[in-house]
Amino acid sequence: MKKIIANMMRNVIPTKTVEKSKEGIAQTALGLVKKEIEKFPEIIGVEFGGSYAKGTWLSKDADVDIFVRFKKSTSEEKFEKISKKIGFDSLKEFSPYVRYSEHPYVEAKMKDTKINVVPFYDVKAGEWKSAADRSPFHTKFMSKSLTQKMRNEVRILKTFLKSNGIYGAEIAKQGFSGYVSEVLILHFGSFENIIKSISKIEEKQVIGKTSKKFDTSLVIIDPIDNNRNLAAAISDENIGKFILVCRAFKENPKLEFFKNKKSRVSKKHWRNVLSIRFSFKMRSPDIIWGQIKRTTSSLNTQLELAGFTVLRSKAYTDQQKEACLLFFLESTKISDIYAKSGPEFFREGSSKSFISKNLTNTGIVWVGKNKKIISLEKRKHVDARKFMTEFLNKNLQTGIPKGLQADFKQGFKITIGEKGLSKSIKEVASELISTDGTLLHFN
Repeated sequence: MKKIIANMMRNVIPTKTVEKSKEGIAQTALGLVKKEIEKFPEIIGVEFGGSYAKGTWLSKDADVDIFVRFKKSTSEEKFEKISKKIGFDSLKEFSPYVRYSEHPYVEAKMKDTKINVVPFYDVKAGEWKSAADRSPFHTKFMSKSLTQKMRNEVRILKTFLKSNGIYGAEIAKQGFSGYVSEVLILHFGSFENIIKSISKIEEKQVIGKTSKKFDTSLVIIDPIDNNRNLAAAISDENIGKFILVCRAFKENPKLEFFKNKKSRVSKKHWRNVLSIRFSFKMRSPDIIWGQIKRTTSSLNTQLELAGFTVLRSKAYTDQQKEACLLFFLESTKISDIYAKSGPEFFREGSSKSFISKNLTNTGIVWVGKNKKIISLEKRKHVDARKFMTEFLNKNLQTGIPKGLQADFKQGFKITIGEKGLSKSIKEVASELISTDGTLLHFN
């Protein structure tokens, strides 16, 4: 393991040439932003943040975050309006565009480097007004706490997470953020220690110090806010992948763990994939992702209630105009009869009522082995596509969040299989019928 890690260490540390180039880009961008902030009395400073400021950036994929410090008294309306103006005016030569987190921020690409101009309030620790307010505290804390060796260990961990598809805090990914990577290295001391510790980690184990109780599979405490659980933003799926890939690497360390491993698709199961596609009016990525994930969960429940077994489900959007909800079903066609479980025969009143009602409706009623009275029921729907079409035409308010109902009213398309799916949707859909690349390391 040590030999593999040493090999990776040489690969992840940026060369002097790359460092010089990145510094030139960062300083140019900072200078442009500094010129613009002079026009606004609401702003009291500008500084670097994120991985660039902390020296944990990856040479092949490093954003430069420029944080604009606003007076605490600035209204939210001005905070957003001014920060967008500064971002657009300072980066006007580089085709800037708006991105969304809790608040909008401006992003542009300068010589293959993303520049993010992010607003935050000048507040004391714990008096957060926006999510970005913690970032300068994170930067200051990590800049002081991480040794140079640790910074490079963070780079190895980030590469490991990226290669296994579990890096990124955005709602679409719900993976491990750059800051979480730094917190893990600071806590465990090295990448090797993380591998050994995560391999044998227990459910609900707490990494860090806190007196608060959290109900997540894993708890990772923010060192500058011990009431904040960083793992709350990470999905159970990604936590599971991390634990499994750590175990696999510990058992058989290889450089392949730091290279993208493609999933193994089982093409014969395309006939079990149901997709619902629709267009939507433009909105922030966080909002649309939240809406389509809730909708997928809701329709998953409706399919199950109708008797269809959903093995896996997933949401996807290109974040511009089209979204797709995907369901991998045990079968898209099911039997027209099923056994309905009633009350136990010891419950006199309810068992009598159940028998009387169901003798009339079905004609077949019996006492089951579990002391319950069973009746044979006829299903209304046996075809998943037909069921979902009828459900969405008649029950939009039941199954679809309010924010998406208008979009669904404009139309939707339901299909079975891969036919008619765009290349990007097909790629995401194929993940439902695949063995995850992370698990293939156990081969």
